[in-house]
Amino acid sequence: MSTNIAVIGAGAWGTAIAKAIAEKGHETLLWSHNAGTTDEINHQHRNSRYLPNVELPAKLHATSDIVAAAEGREYLILALPSLFLMDGVKQILNTTSIREGESAIAVITKGFLPTAKGPRLILETLEDYLPGFYRNSLVYIAGPSHAEEVSRGKITGLIAASENPKNSFRFRDLIKSNRLLVFSSFDVRGVQVAAAVKNVIAIAFGMLDALKTSGEAPVQPSVSGAENTVSSLPHGLGALFGDGTESLLLAAGLNEIQTLGFAMGATYAETFTSISGVGDLDVTCRSVFGRNRRFGREIIEKNILAPYGNLDDLLAHIAEIGYLPEGVAAAKYVKILAEKYKLKMPIALGVYRIINREISPIDFLHSFQEELT
Repeated sequence: MSTNIAVIGAGAWGTAIAKAIAEKGHETLLWSHNAGTTDEINHQHRNSRYLPNVELPAKLHATSDIVAAAEGREYLILALPSLFLMDGVKQILNTTSIREGESAIAVITKGFLPTAKGPRLILETLEDYLPGFYRNSLVYIAGPSHAEEVSRGKITGLIAASENPKNSFRFRDLIKSNRLLVFSSFDVRGVQVAAAVKNVIAIAFGMLDALKTSGEAPVQPSVSGAENTVSSLPHGLGALFGDGTESLLLAAGLNEIQTLGFAMGATYAETFTSISGVGDLDVTCRSVFGRNRRFGREIIEKNILAPYGNLDDLLAHIAEIGYLPEGVAAAKYVKILAEKYKLKMPIALGVYRIINREISPIDFLHSFQEELT
């Protein structure tokens, strides 16, 4: 069995999806901007930078030529981080198979994209650039998953959402296996919002988790320009937080995700109570593999925000972090969208203000308590 497939983006998630497809017997091409990564995949069947100790199948090949990767593919999966997605798409627009609408396209990137009209959902933004064949036919794939687990064959569930049922089913059948369960959905907007905003909530969860598990809270400098900041966290603060506190945060966070989802055109409440909503939120917040959870913990444990003046400064130097917490950019865009739709989203706004160096985590906790009482 062989199908002409390419995955654009050889990070952890793109590599894991490409591996899952190749293991089904499909010749699969993976694009990376890094020639060293492509050489390692082709000759050693490894991507040690993103998936250490994972052996890749022989039917998975790699290239650093993005145009060659996209040209003539029956299936094309975009796996670039949201910060770099449009740059990649613009490079492949003139391939014949895309100009003629011959490639079915799916996206596994999570987040919002900045445009002249403000932050927008990924698929609707892509539709402005791609030929008209692709309007209402793109597929968005998300769900409670981590590349580290999928690449090791852990049972995982995903959602393939599209306004075109045929394309949803095509990608579902392409990816699914006895360990990777894929379900179809037609609530494209709801699934995209859930996938993006859960990363913001996970940053808050990581901060709470660090406070909960700390024997003695670490010292933090005051936040420049913020009111009512503190020079250190109270001794034994972690004793205030427990499993119930985390569940409170998850439930309140899910409510914010659903609120924004419906404001942006989500069509089914079940989207948020299924694996694309509560499932994805739960694993992103609780898993040790969650980069946004890790980032939230490091705000408390390592004072990781200290070198940066504000959120935009952090985004400009995001490579210095050593990993990419998508929730940083998402927090900026969620704030704009909440203001646009006049929504009350205290957790997401609190995360934005912390990353923007306006308030400290303790200020946020106090304000959040007041919101709930």
